[in-house]
Amino acid sequence: MNKTRLYWFLQIFGWSGFALINLFFVSLERGVSPIQIGAYCSLASFYLLSTHTFRFVVKKYGWLNLRFTQLLPNTLLALVALSVLNTIVQILINLAFDTLDTEQDFRLVVISVNIFLSFLFYSLWVMLYFLFHFLDNYNQSLKYQAKINEIQLNHLKSQLNPHFIFNALNSVRALVDEDPSKAKQAITQLSNILRFSLMMDKKRIIDFENEINTVKDYLNLETIRFEERLQVKYDIEPSAYDYKIPPMMMQTIVENAIKHGISNRVKGGLIEIKCREGITDDLIIQVKNSGQLKSQGFSKKKEREGHGINNTVQRLKLIYGDRASFKIYNSDTEYVVTEIKIPKQNLTLG
Repeated sequence: MNKTRLYWFLQIFGWSGFALINLFFVSLERGVSPIQIGAYCSLASFYLLSTHTFRFVVKKYGWLNLRFTQLLPNTLLALVALSVLNTIVQILINLAFDTLDTEQDFRLVVISVNIFLSFLFYSLWVMLYFLFHFLDNYNQSLKYQAKINEIQLNHLKSQLNPHFIFNALNSVRALVDEDPSKAKQAITQLSNILRFSLMMDKKRIIDFENEINTVKDYLNLETIRFEERLQVKYDIEPSAYDYKIPPMMMQTIVENAIKHGISNRVKGGLIEIKCREGITDDLIIQVKNSGQLKSQGFSKKKEREGHGINNTVQRLKLIYGDRASFKIYNSDTEYVVTEIKIPKQNLTLG
């Protein structure tokens, strides 16, 4: 049901209900006559017409775009005007159906009560209308923001694949002349990684097991290239396999550790991957590599050479909001540690 149909359904249903409820209470006292049915139906029709006119004014003059300090006095003034007009119409309806009691209906107390009750009914209608509008706008804003985030996330993921392929092909190229059989093995591993990358391209998050298997394939490729210069250690708790993480995220961090840590050292170094569950149901991923992080110089170099760190931070923000964290720091004088915390649930994107 679209918004227009829903609006008219609620208008007709609501004001018809108003008429029926009034007739029900009248029937409890003295029964219902055709004249009373006509009078209350006429009053309900006026309520429907007047609230629809109010809606027209609100939309035509852009009241919903006004600041609250402007909207409030405009709305109160309109409610008072509608209440007074409604009271006058009630008198005219009673006159038309010959139910007007001039001595009773024109008393100041009766007129004041009628204006007050009309004001309450109109106020309830206005609150429901504004509430529906603001909730609908809020929902649309959330959908719009989610769509923007989805576009940004897809853009970030599209940046990862060329970056990864370039570095993986460099690893294979180094083996072609030196050891063709190892190069063949490396190509097989690379094809497995690329197949995984293509399959996971449209997913925001994947099973941890799939990601760690890709990381192992990647490090096997790099071990062939670096030989004894690269040492790899894994310390992964079983509970880590209960989590889901963004695809290619760990691989990007490991790739960064190889490129800016191990490859810059003559003796190579160590890549150690630790994954464990934190005390607050977070998955803590630590990638430790030989090398040192040189603050500003390193950051500028990273900004020129690739999207790795910045890309990962943005993806975590888009997917998990503030529930995920990322940090990279020096651990003593020998190692750099990249640490990521990922919540078990509660994604930002729907």
